[in-house]
Order: sequence, then C-alpha cells, then structure tokens
Amino acid sequence: MTLTSPHLGTSSTWTDARLLHALEEVVEQELNRHLKVAKDWMPHEYVPWSDGRNFPGIFEDGEAWGKEQSKVTEIGRIALVVNLLTEDNLPSYHHEIASLFGRDGAWGTWVHRWTAEEGRHGIVMRDYLLASRAVDPDKLEAFRMSHMSEGFESDNRHSMLHSVAYVAFQELATRISHRNTGHQSGDPVCDRMLARIATDENLHMVFYRNLLKAAFELAPDLTMQAVRDVVVDFRMPGHGIPGFERAAAQMAIGEVYNMRIHHDDVLQPVLRFLKVMEIDGLGPDGLKAQEELGLYMGGLDAEASKFDERLAARKARMAARKG
Repeated sequence: MTLTSPHLGTSSTWTDARLLHALEEVVEQELNRHLKVAKDWMPHEYVPWSDGRNFPGIFEDGEAWGKEQSKVTEIGRIALVVNLLTEDNLPSYHHEIASLFGRDGAWGTWVHRWTAEEGRHGIVMRDYLLASRAVDPDKLEAFRMSHMSEGFESDNRHSMLHSVAYVAFQELATRISHRNTGHQSGDPVCDRMLARIATDENLHMVFYRNLLKAAFELAPDLTMQAVRDVVVDFRMPGHGIPGFERAAAQMAIGEVYNMRIHHDDVLQPVLRFLKVMEIDGLGPDGLKAQEELGLYMGGLDAEASKFDERLAARKARMAARKG
C-alpha cells in the first residue's frame, strides 16, 4: 500500500510542506464533495424565542434565572455548557488550522468554510440556552471569559499529519457528544438543535477521515505513527474549561461521553474505515506504531469493560434505592 510521488520523494523525506502540496488535490476533491452535500441552515430557526424573557440588568422586568425554569435535565445542562464553551474557542481553532494548513488554494477555502460552519454551532447553542433559560447566564459568561482568555494550543500543532489525524477523530467525538447530549437533555427542541449540529460535525469528520486515508497512501509509516500518537494521547479540545474534569466525569456517568463510547463510537469506526490494522508494506517504525496501536485499543476496550461494570452496578444501586 506504499505509494510514493515521483517528484516529492519517498515517504522518508516527507515534510509538512511537501504533504500539504501533495494533498492539495485531495483537499479540493473533498471540498467540492462537501459543498455538494452540506446544507445551509438558519440558527434562529432552531431557537424557542417565544420562551425567552428579560434577565435582570437594564430591564426593570428582568427575572433572575432558576433551574426550575428549564426543561433541560441536570446532565443535559452540564453537557451543554461544556459543548458550548468548546465551540466558543473557535477563534483559537481557526488560528491553529489556518497556521498549519494555510489560507491559500483549496486548503484555505476549506479552513474558512469550516470556520463559518462551526460558527453556527456556537450561535444557535447560546441562543437556545438563553431563550430556554437552560443555564445560569452569568455563570456561562464567566466561564466563557475564563476559557477564551486562556486561548487554545493544540497538542498536535507540531505536525500537519498529527493534526489531520486528530481532527478525524475529534470531529466524530464532537458529533457523538452533541448527539448524546440531545438524547439526555429532556427537551425535544434541544435534541433537534443538537441533531442539526451533529450532522455538520459528521460531514467535517468525513472530510478529515478521507484526507487521512489519502495520507496513508502517500506516507503510510508517518501516518501510522501520527494515528498511534493521537489515539494514545487523545483529549477533547475543551479540556481547559473550568471544572472540566468534574464535568467530564458526570458526562461519563450520564452516558453522554465515556470510555466505552470513545472506543466503540469514535475510535473504532475511523480505524475500521481506514483498515489501519490491515495496512501492509510498512517499514519498521510503521509496524511498531501499528502494533502499539493494536495493543492500546485492546487495553482501552478492557478498561471500558471495567467502566461498564461499575456503571451497571451504580445503576442497580440507584434502582434499589428507588424501589
């Protein structure tokens, strides 16, 4: 499966600049495919504006926020805040990918299109949360200021291949997190909104996944190492959110996102599509990375099974108390 370019050299001589140039045609093809299947949508059409009313401030009739004012469940509220704050750091994400991929040609067109589409997600989520009074608006703004003031630096900014590999998994992880948040929210309006966002995230995943497939054909050893590194060290871009660890634990218990979901619904689908464990013709470094990836996935599956058992036991205890 090792393919080399007659004018760009063997896989051992690939640099980020050479890979960016070699993948430009694939980016253009994927961009054109994306634009054909992506559907524009209006964020304001997904917001229950009639539920909205004034908050305290310049309005004399402002009503203070209270949990009882919203249909959203507690786990839904926690996940919505994490998901929105993650979307809020879009300026930093744009800077990261624009610096890596460039602003010219097909790469640049994709960077700007992706940014524009992602911008809708933050708009509609914040409008929904405020109109439906799903969260404390003062705390939400305080969290936003704190999170965005810290900025964002990708763990994979040192390498274009690592960055492509990361977003192939991260976009799917985001899709799954949004979709499960909708299911757990307790509000059909919220569920429909997040389903719309998840559709975008899935298309973004397909773009990067197909790009990663092309990278495997060009530089299989380097791409295998990048995938290994990204999978083993994966963490969501919202990890810098205030209180993220506690929120992530609650989301795991609430079955919005946990180890089992990460293994079964995020890592495995992408790895299976790419047939990563079936790629042959690898050199020593690629083979080592492939073996280590397989071992890690086996270990993660075992850890996920332990988590499943603990979660089932917890549910049983809670059911017993209610009974």
